Order: sequence, then structure tokens, then C-alpha cells
Amino acid sequence: MRVAMYYSNNDIRLENMATPHSCPEEILVKVEASGICGSDVMEWYRIHKVPLVLGHEIAGTIVEIGNKVTKYNVGDRVSVSHHVPCNNCHYCLNKHHTVCETLRSTNFYPGGFSEYIQIPAINVDRGVYLLPDQVSFDEGTFIEPLACVIRGQQIANIKPHHTVLVIGSGIAGLLHIHLAKAMGVNRIIATDISDYRLEAALNLGADFAFSAQENIPSYIRQVNDGYLADIILLCTGAVSAINQAFQSIERGGTILFFAPTAKDVTIPLSINDTFWRTEITLTTSYAGNRADHIEALNMIASKRVNVSKMITHRLPLSDTQKGFQLVIDAQDSIKVIIEPQK
Repeated sequence: MRVAMYYSNNDIRLENMATPHSCPEEILVKVEASGICGSDVMEWYRIHKVPLVLGHEIAGTIVEIGNKVTKYNVGDRVSVSHHVPCNNCHYCLNKHHTVCETLRSTNFYPGGFSEYIQIPAINVDRGVYLLPDQVSFDEGTFIEPLACVIRGQQIANIKPHHTVLVIGSGIAGLLHIHLAKAMGVNRIIATDISDYRLEAALNLGADFAFSAQENIPSYIRQVNDGYLADIILLCTGAVSAINQAFQSIERGGTILFFAPTAKDVTIPLSINDTFWRTEITLTTSYAGNRADHIEALNMIASKRVNVSKMITHRLPLSDTQKGFQLVIDAQDSIKVIIEPQK
């Protein structure tokens, strides 16, 4: 089978490798669509593991099942979680499934930027989602990223009466905006350095969109009755954006660090100025659990969250390098999907 083998952000090669087969409790999925995630282009995070096949936002068709698989059939249209938890450890029992050690060690093989992937037994047991007829393969690739967004907003404890500021209107920020609008949030403000993405933010539910290079705290006060933001969803790891978040949060507010920074970035904080007497909460979220994936699938199927509006590029497997460059450039693209069968 063909795979897009990752050596670096600027070196992704179309190569051949043996097609895997399913063992008794496994399934083999023909990948029809695989989204490029912002984490895929975090070169520092994976460069020590190369060469490898990336891609974890996948949808496809089951083409082979092991003789002990009873829940699924050949021909089923599915999306699959690459990471799944054990459900029994200290973290899982405390509802922190996404920091489970098992979740951090599980994956499918070899990766979504390939024609076929082998799904291990544990993923078959707790990480496969049947796609309804009304959900396309392209839309199915959004189940995993939307699940991450759902979990993030739950952790941030967003309520309809809140004013929410989304810093960074790439695909993660736009999913946050679109979900917040679907959940009835009162006022959504978006920022970015790209006019293209600010326009997308307005189209997907933002009430206001401002250039991140402007005086954002002043702009927020102008459109928010003199107050700063109740909730900030930080969807970029830029240090300037982090500083902007601290300047834009209202007393009693919450900042969710949704995006990672570059390697080794640290931010000095003044306890007195940042926390003392302000009751500001800083929190993070990572990945999504099975319940989040199911909720994401239901939202996509009902079109409550219309993810198809976010797809800007569909490329064949041979153009995976081009797709990565589009995501890295972060200009006139939102969601880039690779179609491995083309």
C-alpha cells in the first residue's frame, strides 16, 4: 500500500509498505479521508521518532475483520480514535481519561496518511464509531478534533451568558467558535492575524472579529459593556497571544490553554498581579474521551455543528507535502483533508 512517510515538515515522501492484516480481535480500515491536524506540523514534537506515518483524524470503510470481532462488519463506514484509555486506572476513575497512561501508548498502524490502517483490539473495543449515512467521510474526520473542543469547553465551564474570547482562529479556534455558537453563548469575540481567518470566524458564529495586532482589551470593553472576557480559549501557542490573554481576562474568569507552545517556552507570572484578589482560573485540556467523540458525532450528524463549511482543501495522498505546507503557512486555508485512495 502507499503511505505518506514523514521525515520532517519539509520532507514527506510517498512510499510503499506492506498492507497490514487484522488479527482475531482487530479490523482493517480503508482510509477514505484523513485530516491534517495542527499537531501534525509540530516538528519538534516528533522529529526524534522519524520516519513515521502521521494522521489521526480518519474516516473510512472496514474491509477486513478478525474472527473474534462481533460488533462490526465488513463494509461499515467508521471513524476511529487513535488513542483510547484503559477505563480502570486512577485517572480514568477520576474522569481524567485523556491523561491515562494507556491512552498515551495506544495508536492504530501505521497512521492515517496511508491507504489502510490496522486497528488494535483495544481500539476496536472502545474507539470505533459507526458513521450514519448523512455523515460523509470528510465530515467524519472532524469527530476527533471536535471531541477535543467539546472537552475543552466543558473544562472551561462555558455558560450561555458568558462573553467568550477565542484567541487564534485556525481550525481549532473556528471549531470552538462554531460550537460555542451552537451552545447558545451570548457573545463570542475572535482574534487572529489573518484577515481570511477573521472572516471565517464571523461566518462561523463570532459576533466580533479583531486583528490580534490591535488593542484587544480595549476592543473587548467597547463591545462588552466595559468588561473584559469571562472565558478565553487560547488556540495558539504564541507568547504574544498568551500575554494578550492575561490582559483580556475579567476578574473571576477562566483561561483555557488549548494549544501547546513551541518547545521549552515558559511564561513568568506575577502571583499578585495575575491571581491574588482576581480569582482567575488557568486550565488546560488534552484530547477527548469516548463520550466526547459520541457527542461530536451526534452534533455533526444533526448539522448542529456544520463542519463541512470549514473544509478548504482536499488533496490526494501524493500531495500530502503540499497539504502540510498549507497548514504551516496558515494563510488561505482552514481544514486540509488528504484522500489516500486518490
